Amino acid sequence: MFLYIRNGTAKSRKDDDRQYLCSSDAGYEDALSKGILFFEGQRSGKLPATQRVQWRADSALSDGSLENVSLSGGYYDAGDNVKFGWPMAFSVGDADGDHGCWERPEDMDTARTLYKITSTSPGTEVAAEAAAALAAASVVFKEADSKYSAQLLRHSESLFQFADKYRGSYQGSCPFYCSYSGYKDELLWAAAWLYKASGDSNYLNYVSTNQDWSQPASEFSWDSKFAGAQTLLAKMKLLPGISCREDRPVKVKNDADSFVCALMPGSSSVQIKTTPGEPQTFAVNPLVLPIRSKESNS
Repeated sequence: MFLYIRNGTAKSRKDDDRQYLCSSDAGYEDALSKGILFFEGQRSGKLPATQRVQWRADSALSDGSLENVSLSGGYYDAGDNVKFGWPMAFSVGDADGDHGCWERPEDMDTARTLYKITSTSPGTEVAAEAAAALAAASVVFKEADSKYSAQLLRHSESLFQFADKYRGSYQGSCPFYCSYSGYKDELLWAAAWLYKASGDSNYLNYVSTNQDWSQPASEFSWDSKFAGAQTLLAKMKLLPGISCREDRPVKVKNDADSFVCALMPGSSSVQIKTTPGEPQTFAVNPLVLPIRSKESNS
């Protein structure tokens, strides 16, 4: 089903039984292009020759050297120069010191302190989130570079095993931007992506066994992934050609319905306010802001 909106009127037509949303009037293409350009402005490490944001230069090239590992690269996610482990995949920099000195990444002279998770100082949220990111990337590269896709999947599976085996919330090893919602949402989120990437029913069984962890949500954020896991699993269940055996996991699908109803105008359980002609801030924030938390996982 092809869905498009023009001058505020929604229309549809058949097109490979898939759904799309586009508009020649609303400037979505321009917004997407500028969004990607914004990410280029947030790059850390050695910049490629194709870098379009010309006022940026190489930065933080020695990240990780204190532990003899390379953590150069990735993205900054705000106005500071820290690469956070939560909501991102590894943490470089001391936020307290960094926030006390406002400077460009190219000119930073604050300590690039390292923080890491281990079996004795766990951070299940970080490991599971990284596993989800790698599994999602595996899906993206499956046709274009099958060897790289398989490598991503192997690392994703390894991280998921570590996250699940050494359970512990990201608090003790986290000095800044820690987890507030716990790690169960990240474990479901990672298992959902691993099932999509591998088709291994063990991951679906994992979700089904632990579906009571799922909670109704009204937003999808860097700290709470329930809505993402629920929507991904419900989508796999409903799309033709993608098997999600029997009716499992029922609760996750029902929670996905609840999430959609929380955002839909006219719903009896809507939890956002909409004003005709005004920016839909309350709807955009929970749907778009999670992109920030994916920057260093990209």
